[in-house]
Amino acid sequence: MAHMFTLRGLKYKEILDIVELDIHEHRITCIVGESGSGKTTLLRLLNHLISCDEGEIWFQNTPLSKWDPVELRRKVMMLSQMPAIFEGTVRDNLLIGFKFCEKPPVEDGQLLDVLKIVRLPKDLSQDSNSLSGGEKQRLAMARVLLLGPQVFLLDEPSSALDEETTQFVMEQLVHHVKRLNKTMIMVTHSRAVVQAFAEHVVEIKKGKIVTREG
Repeated sequence: MAHMFTLRGLKYKEILDIVELDIHEHRITCIVGESGSGKTTLLRLLNHLISCDEGEIWFQNTPLSKWDPVELRRKVMMLSQMPAIFEGTVRDNLLIGFKFCEKPPVEDGQLLDVLKIVRLPKDLSQDSNSLSGGEKQRLAMARVLLLGPQVFLLDEPSSALDEETTQFVMEQLVHHVKRLNKTMIMVTHSRAVVQAFAEHVVEIKKGKIVTREG
């Protein structure tokens, strides 16, 4: 199986020290570990939001340093734990990503379909500021899904969701990613999510990889 990301001799401040790590394409990889172990930092490195101090990361066999950052982030999209929600309606928030990616916007029907995937039955004209924290998280998730990147980087995607919604949304999300032959890498504290969906588990402890399963 081909590698989506290859990490060798990677160091970042006092936070991460990864001798080697390979993340395969078309798989669901879960990154686990205690708070402060470096999980979110690793996601940010994969998206080139920050750069490593030593070592190298390859994306599709090309060093990240050779990628144009904007082009990379169109292929590798990160959904942070506290995603940005913009002024305006639900529709505005779903369509804003198309401007960033320089893609033509889609019809309302597609917007409503993606809201079903993330269990967010809202009117497209509703003000986004009226949404709860969990609803905003799902709206941002829907925005990323619409853009269809090659790699989804998700930081605690279920942190603001209850158990039942987490199960439904993650099932839908994983099904969507697998159906389109994409790659998903997510940081999660949820053992239930790991047990149900992970095909590859990477555990980080004090900045080092301690286990790799799958």
